[in-house]
Amino acid sequence: MFAPRPVLSIALPAPHHANMRSSSQGQSVTPALVTQKAVKRMPRWALLLFCAAYVLPGLFGRDPWKNADIASFGHMWSLALGQASWLHPNVGGVTPIGGGILPYWLGGAFIAMLDPWIDPALAARIPFAVLLVAVLALTWYATYHLARTDAAQPLPLAFGGEARPADYARAVADGAVLALIASLGLLQLGHETTPELLQLTGGALFLYGMAAGAHHPLHGRLATLLCLPMMAASGSPTVALELAAAGLLICSLSNDPCMRSHLKWVAISGLLAAALASGLSAMGLSGWRVRLEGWPGMGPILRLIIWFTWPALSLAGLTVWHWRRQIARRHIAVPLFSALVGLGASIAMGANDRALLQALPALAVLAAFALPILQRSLGSALDWFSVFFFTAGALLIWLAYGAMYTGVPIKMAGNIAKLVPGYTAHFSWTALISASVGTALWLALVRWRTARQTHALWKSLVLPAGGVALCWLLLMTLLLPPFDQARSYRLLMNRIEPHITRGSCVAAPGASVGLLTALEYFGGYRVDGLTPTPLLPTTCSVLIISLSARETAPDVSGWRRVARESQRTHNSESIAIYRRRTPAD
Repeated sequence: MFAPRPVLSIALPAPHHANMRSSSQGQSVTPALVTQKAVKRMPRWALLLFCAAYVLPGLFGRDPWKNADIASFGHMWSLALGQASWLHPNVGGVTPIGGGILPYWLGGAFIAMLDPWIDPALAARIPFAVLLVAVLALTWYATYHLARTDAAQPLPLAFGGEARPADYARAVADGAVLALIASLGLLQLGHETTPELLQLTGGALFLYGMAAGAHHPLHGRLATLLCLPMMAASGSPTVALELAAAGLLICSLSNDPCMRSHLKWVAISGLLAAALASGLSAMGLSGWRVRLEGWPGMGPILRLIIWFTWPALSLAGLTVWHWRRQIARRHIAVPLFSALVGLGASIAMGANDRALLQALPALAVLAAFALPILQRSLGSALDWFSVFFFTAGALLIWLAYGAMYTGVPIKMAGNIAKLVPGYTAHFSWTALISASVGTALWLALVRWRTARQTHALWKSLVLPAGGVALCWLLLMTLLLPPFDQARSYRLLMNRIEPHITRGSCVAAPGASVGLLTALEYFGGYRVDGLTPTPLLPTTCSVLIISLSARETAPDVSGWRRVARESQRTHNSESIAIYRRRTPAD
């Protein structure tokens, strides 16, 4: 009685994309499913504003900080003044323990070129600020080229609308830069004039060379040839050779003809790095130097890694898990092996934070590839944690700023006075306006992120990066004067000035390079740091001995102790000042 109902059929295109995104060896498809709507481009002015708010604070208006910052500056300053040979940097005769020679040449050259128009400390920081910008830029371009590879591209959608390759790569690269800015470990170390920043630039250049080798062979080869010798000349030849080994392994396992041809350039770069390190060692400079420390324990290692690499490490772990079947592909293998080299070097050096710095750009690249697969709940958790954590941090900084001028809250004002005894607050409209603008932009960013649903891949890293940039801006504007006084040797030099005539020769056996630099730079003294003990003859009429907080000043034969001064309080490091005994004594 009833005619059968016709069956509706729809012809769909064959799912040939699975073959497009899988290798001939049967590796699985990419886990990323991304629409064109999700790769909305981050405004360039916004990304540049993030970078400027991160790089510029701390560049102006401060002294070199102890210990590594002022020690490196001392070698640069002595080169610029002609007090040391450019082949043998030293301060008071004390040569650098590490750091190679290239960082001191770089800072010394800028001091010499900009003298007398710019303060030497600022002149030395300028090239290192440029290096920090280069690290951010190289991380962006490395991520962009890795995201353009076929294996990294998201799956085509059945009805179309998938992200275009260039737009997808650009969105992922934006996320990598935000992840690097949000990394807490880069915050202070990235703003110092130390060899580690040049080593970090070499590591980022290695990432770029390996990433661009297939798309821009000439750029990739030049970057690869430069990066490892740069690291070797900056005091890190062992890590350079480890990166060379990682690069050789990646190139040898790759099916891409361009990457296989890139193998010889990695090998040449590694050989150049080894030859350069051997040459520096033969000249008595900082060449080959392996620092192996005892096992610090799992607790210190985990504490360092967790806070130092937040939030990049957690996102990088998510990337490795979801892309585990493509672990040998270049967009995962290059940053993964680079990060493992940095992590291994840090552990081998006893949980050294400066060695761990090398892993941050690679972790940021890995973190960016977690964005296409990041669940909404995890993204929301990261957003709300960033809102509460960095807003609370900014509020504390504003309260401390108010306490310096009003004495309220009383306890906070007392803590500031204890940290920097005798400090008198000096009001600055520039600092206040800069901090106010930064805070207003943070509030606008929070409102934008929480009030609207945005589909952009980089959305989950906007608040972490913005929060780090905000707190650093507030610290380097509102609290820079007391913070600078607490981290600088200037206060100690002012305290010893009544006891030592400016221009005097001061013997400081066993003193750190930072203290020797402070005596020369802030005090205007001529220093001798070579005399191994106070008992040996020296032409200087003043002797200084560094002491720990509770160490008793020794009696030295032939010398009369005249004073003991502390860096900040009676519980901080101090120095004992002696004068040569005369017949009248």
